[in-house]
Amino acid sequence: MTAEGAGIAHPSQVPWRRGAGCVIVRVRITPKSSKDAIDGVEETADGPALKARVRAVPADGAANAALMKLLAEWLGVPKSSVGLAHGGKSRVKSVEITGNVEDIEARLAARLGGVV
Repeated sequence: MTAEGAGIAHPSQVPWRRGAGCVIVRVRITPKSSKDAIDGVEETADGPALKARVRAVPADGAANAALMKLLAEWLGVPKSSVGLAHGGKSRVKSVEITGNVEDIEARLAARLGGVV
C-alpha cells in the first residue's frame, strides 16, 4: 500500500519513504522517558517524524537499541529487519525496515490510524 492507498493525501505528509527493498522511517526519539511508546507523528525541521519515547539512556547505543526493539514490536516485524540508517547520535533518526515494502507501509498506516 502506498501513502496514497493508505488515504494519505501526499507522501511528504508521512514520516516514511521507500528505499531499495525497505521502508525508511524518520523517528524523533526522547530517551530517559517513563515508558517505551510511539506517540504518533510530529513535525520536525526534516519533515514529519514518528514520536518515540524510550526508557533507556542515550549512552553506549542503549537508546538506539531500545528504539529498534520498540519499532519491531510496534509494527509486528522481526527485530532483525529493523536497523539504524542515519542519526546514531541525533534525536531525529532514519530507521530502515527491510521486507515487503507494501506490507510495511500498510502496517505503518494502520498503526498510525489516520494520525498522518
